[in-house]
Amino acid sequence: MYGYDDLPRLMGLMTGDEKHGPAATSTLDVLWVLYDRVLRVTPERRDDPARDRFLLSKGHGPMAYYAVLAAKGFVPVDWLPGFGSYDSPLGHHPDRVLVPGAEIGSGSLGHGLPIAVGTALGLRAQGRPDPAVWVLIGDAELDEGSNHEAIAFAGPAGLDRLHTVVIDNSSASHALPGGIAARFEAAGWSAVTVDGRDHEALYAAFTAPHPGRPHVVVARVEPKNS
Repeated sequence: MYGYDDLPRLMGLMTGDEKHGPAATSTLDVLWVLYDRVLRVTPERRDDPARDRFLLSKGHGPMAYYAVLAAKGFVPVDWLPGFGSYDSPLGHHPDRVLVPGAEIGSGSLGHGLPIAVGTALGLRAQGRPDPAVWVLIGDAELDEGSNHEAIAFAGPAGLDRLHTVVIDNSSASHALPGGIAARFEAAGWSAVTVDGRDHEALYAAFTAPHPGRPHVVVARVEPKNS
């Protein structure tokens, strides 16, 4: 079994070009806290209809995601050195058909949150109130109109099993008046902004009650180009 301190070594096994290092490392702590302490999903339950769903929309630079999946037993550690090679299942963008535990193929900005909204709606229609839906997006994705439509819909729809984590590494091209959390709050979401490297703060934010409303956690990390 691997722990948080093993993640840098696991990430270090993945070499090659086009690694998008800052995109990967910005997500590391959020991913670990979710998979270690929050998400109700295991390798044995990855096809269980009652599992929580985690959707990685910020799919470019997925090394942290792969490292966490390996640490938790979803994928073999010996897959990691082949990252990005022709015959490796671990591509530069995750493929849900090839990567055990991946709920969606990802990497194109702006599609993960709309899919998460649809997933939450689908679970509601199936009469499954227990599974939580989590989606991790980057702040630059908020430049995409598809996300704003999803935000505007989810609040009034009362999708309280929907949770979004926004990695804020100051990459967005367009300023959001009042900050990222304010945009979600204006659409009826519960919102909290925390230090994206503080595990206890992240856990408290992830588990904060938000009855009747979807929930967003804005995780601030160091600027991408710092």
